[in-house]
Amino acid sequence: MTNISQAWGAGPSDRFDTIAAPFRQIFARIRERAVARDVERDLPREEIRWLKDAGFSTLRLPVENGGLGLTLPEFFGLLIELSEADPNITNAYRSHFGFTEDVINAPKSEWRNTWLTRLGQRETIGSGFSETGDGKIGTYSTRLIRNGDGWQLNGEKYYTTGSLYADWITLGAADDEGNPIGALVPTGATGVEILDDWDGFGQALSASGTARFNDVAISDDLIKPSAARFSYSGGFFQLVHLATLAGIGRAAAGDLARHVSERKRVYGRGNASRSAQDPQILQVVGKVRGAAYVSGAIALKAAEALQRAFEANQSGDAARKAEADRNADLEVSQSVTVITSLILDASTVLFDALGASAAKRSHGLDRHWRNARTIASHNPRIYHDRIVGDFAVNGNAPAPHGGIGVAAPQQEAKAQA
Repeated sequence: MTNISQAWGAGPSDRFDTIAAPFRQIFARIRERAVARDVERDLPREEIRWLKDAGFSTLRLPVENGGLGLTLPEFFGLLIELSEADPNITNAYRSHFGFTEDVINAPKSEWRNTWLTRLGQRETIGSGFSETGDGKIGTYSTRLIRNGDGWQLNGEKYYTTGSLYADWITLGAADDEGNPIGALVPTGATGVEILDDWDGFGQALSASGTARFNDVAISDDLIKPSAARFSYSGGFFQLVHLATLAGIGRAAAGDLARHVSERKRVYGRGNASRSAQDPQILQVVGKVRGAAYVSGAIALKAAEALQRAFEANQSGDAARKAEADRNADLEVSQSVTVITSLILDASTVLFDALGASAAKRSHGLDRHWRNARTIASHNPRIYHDRIVGDFAVNGNAPAPHGGIGVAAPQQEAKAQA
């Protein structure tokens, strides 16, 4: 069944339904046990393997390298649909797809060719950038230092989303002189320990816990040529979250409609003998569905800006690239608060159309708000609004994404000025 037939609107391209068809069958299977997995904290290892076997990890990889060559709007359209089935899995793939963008935007090199091949063989990547503790923004306590002909890695990472399911971890560390350096670490290497200790109330199955590295041997070929990410990375990673929220909205709308349709008990002050005929109940259902529809439309519109940034990056035109990167960042930031507010509200008001029994854990309706609230807590939306306002009033372009940590000296000085 296509997006159009479900009134979610046309896909982002004429070929989208053809591309999506085989994955929609897998999404339907994933959706079957979404509530049970959430209640039982059952990691979706099998479900992620289904997607991997179907080539989902290669969505953005060029066709000549064994991928599907999707545009960014097509890619985000599929992420919305996967998130409707299970947003944990979308989040688990987030770092993998970000690394894929790194590779396809990288200058031609042996390193790029190697990773195009590995990605084409459906090898997958988890995240290893965030650290806890008192480290300054832009620095790493994790160390990657020279050791003979290779390197030795020691440290600990948190928010290592997707790493339990992945073949590799892409991470940032500090070298012998304290400079940032990037590397790929095999998840099965001696000295690597990955824990499922993420205890958040939402996105519980995204494997976002701790990874420890104890004297892990890293060869030269696994060192990234540059620690820098692709130029539109900030907007890209944020839009993955927005697509996830749009998918959560669709799932909430679908669950609500089903519960209302099946509900037989009514209140004495109601307007009909069944909830399915009560206009006030139907109004709530319509509001939730409308929020999901608009969120998806906004996310796909922002994806068009990212596509322009990608194409500008390929063009070699520095001025075009700078403008497209800036606009992509702004268009995504302009979407953040709107989508977040719509889905958080929708995942709350849906209970107004149901009775107290809707709060049963076995129904899993609470997972929509918990997942949405957790996703929305990444990269606080208040800063996105301020960035957009600063551009609108003062013409200032967004500052680079600076990560998270204890304030660096320049930030402390700015705050005291």
